[in-house]
Amino acid sequence: MNFLLKNITIGKISIPFPVFLWFTLATIAVCLEMSRGLGAINNFVLYTHIFIHTREMHNLYVGTPLTLFDCHYGPLFSLVIAPYSFFNTFVGCFLWSLTNAAILYYAITQLSLSERNKLIILLISSVEMMTSIHSTEFNGIVSGWIILSFVLVEKKKDFWATFFIVLGSLTKIIGIVGFAFFFFSKNKIKFTYSLLFWIVILFCAPMLISSPTFILHSYLDWYNDLVIKNAKNINPLASNFMQDISVMGMIRHSSLYPTMSNIYVLIPAALFYAFPLMRITQFVERNFRLNYLAFALIGVVIFNTSSESPTYVIAMVGVAIWYITQTQQEKKFANFFLIFALLITSLSPTDLFPAYIRDNFIRPYSLKALPCFLIWLIIAWQLLTKKWVNNNVMINDNES
Repeated sequence: MNFLLKNITIGKISIPFPVFLWFTLATIAVCLEMSRGLGAINNFVLYTHIFIHTREMHNLYVGTPLTLFDCHYGPLFSLVIAPYSFFNTFVGCFLWSLTNAAILYYAITQLSLSERNKLIILLISSVEMMTSIHSTEFNGIVSGWIILSFVLVEKKKDFWATFFIVLGSLTKIIGIVGFAFFFFSKNKIKFTYSLLFWIVILFCAPMLISSPTFILHSYLDWYNDLVIKNAKNINPLASNFMQDISVMGMIRHSSLYPTMSNIYVLIPAALFYAFPLMRITQFVERNFRLNYLAFALIGVVIFNTSSESPTYVIAMVGVAIWYITQTQQEKKFANFFLIFALLITSLSPTDLFPAYIRDNFIRPYSLKALPCFLIWLIIAWQLLTKKWVNNNVMINDNES
């Protein structure tokens, strides 16, 4: 992997190859989509209408005669997308896509890791980042917010950590995973009152461009929309196997238990999340905390019926964080699972992967989730059993 981490020179500027690859892929992905016309960037067009509908107080989750709508984000998203709504559609889409890449890039670079390991994370997750940008999705920003909330807790800046937790939770529900970082806070009282402060402020913020009554009703509409969406996601005929790319989806689509309720998977998963948090003596170890971050990033995707291919940028960043924290002895088996994830999770939606296998096996059986699930199980075992003391391997810049 060493040769992939070297710098490349453009004129008089020297840039690490993973950084160059990261932003080049993001630019190519959005430019290719825009070249196909407005229909190809329909997600972004719909996003801008969330701002318009909020301002004009139209129901955010029901289409108008002029707008076929498919919004599943909270009312606060109207303020997130607002700056991009004032540009020409193609200019706004370009800036929106690069913002997604830039926020996730910035969040990764803020982790307490060696520069080498930050570059490895960028390299491993670059294809999934491109897949998300290809769909002009919101996942790059959300994953960046989750990581930043963790980083700010690590830096004892709980006030701003809770800002990103609430911001993520009130826009796209998966941001709620950041609440787990409460257990790593050195000042839980400050974390708690900061959290309450931002819940009030950000909950009410969309009222500035609308009305209190409309926003309150919109939050209720959002809840009802998520319930309806979940029912559609688990129906493969309704979603054309493009949703429910999750552990539950793998079970349902394999016909082992096609009517299985999510609860049979979510309750055991919740217990696996809770048990490592009982190992309080391990909280002082950076690798333990980083692996819990990886655990959260992967789990919020693979146990989510709304997960689709572009969502997996969040999970692959988690896979990358797990990989770089493995010791040299552990890398022997970690390499296998990383390659498996890169092939099945990252490359399977691309033209580099055999179409027959993708269309007849990967997509119908939601197998994109499989490598991430296996790695999630490995992390669960390590969090529950491994002695993390003096195992901060990521600090060493000379690590091979």
